[in-house]
Amino acid sequence: MPRVIIQMVEGRSLEKKRELVKNVTDTMSDTLGISKDRISIVLHELSEDSLAHGGVLWCDRENKPFV
Repeated sequence: MPRVIIQMVEGRSLEKKRELVKNVTDTMSDTLGISKDRISIVLHELSEDSLAHGGVLWCDRENKPFV
């Protein structure tokens, strides 16, 4: 059973998360030729003060290129 772990900064809407898990599940099912109910996805949301990029906390960045 494949498990996908997605780490991302918190703040995305429930609608966007639903869209994300559906698209990832569909792609994995099609690519691997397995049933969708065998695919598990974990969304691990990180607060902006617990993620750093380039030595700078996300909450301290003016430009947040990955949002």
